[in-house]
Amino acid sequence: MSLEIMLIVAFTAAVQSVFGAGVLLIGTPLMLLFGYPFVDVLVVLLPISLAMNIMQMTKYHAHIDLVLLKRVMLLTLPPIAVFLFLVTHVRMNIGLIIGPFLLFIAFKSVSATVEQILDRLMRYETAYLLTVGVVHGTSNLGGSLLTALIHHKHYPKDVARVTIAACYSTFAVVQLLTLGIFSRNQIDIPVFGNIIYVLVATVIFELIDSTFFSKIEHDRYRHIFAGFLAFSGLVLIAKSVFQ
Repeated sequence: MSLEIMLIVAFTAAVQSVFGAGVLLIGTPLMLLFGYPFVDVLVVLLPISLAMNIMQMTKYHAHIDLVLLKRVMLLTLPPIAVFLFLVTHVRMNIGLIIGPFLLFIAFKSVSATVEQILDRLMRYETAYLLTVGVVHGTSNLGGSLLTALIHHKHYPKDVARVTIAACYSTFAVVQLLTLGIFSRNQIDIPVFGNIIYVLVATVIFELIDSTFFSKIEHDRYRHIFAGFLAFSGLVLIAKSVFQ
């Protein structure tokens, strides 16, 4: 086990316990900054994210937006598989594009102009979701665009978090299958360490879900969510600049 990975897992698991995303969205650029290969990053983080997603769906499945989930699965999963296969051979850095976009979205709640621009952009949901699939396959960061879409839809906090979790779980399954089939020889992560990381993350989820998430009011949650998007954007920009 690695202390730096454990700290990243603990921090991002706490974030994901509140927002439904964080382990992949923040954990990926952080681990890359520490010099871990992209495939190793996926092998460590995907099982953690999937385990937490399953726990969230088990407890809050009644709140999932099934209509959006079906569209996400149809439009994002094929490009995720294809571009994940490709990116194991050609590395792409798109953090400098996604990061500023997340910062832009974070200002939606305080700027009518930003909200109008996003309203026009989100009307093209099919193209947007295809882009999510391509971005996630190439960088593991497509969930950032997904969380932006969820934030734009003004869902109640329970619906927002569990719908993100449900979508992320389908991403993780497809990514793990793709890696297992096409990139098994690139995997160099001990299984025991992964199990410990997963256990730590699930314990953190249970603690935060029962002590913090349930007490957040809807309006406050939207402001916190906007802050989360802004922070995620800054992390992606930093990763792109300093890697």
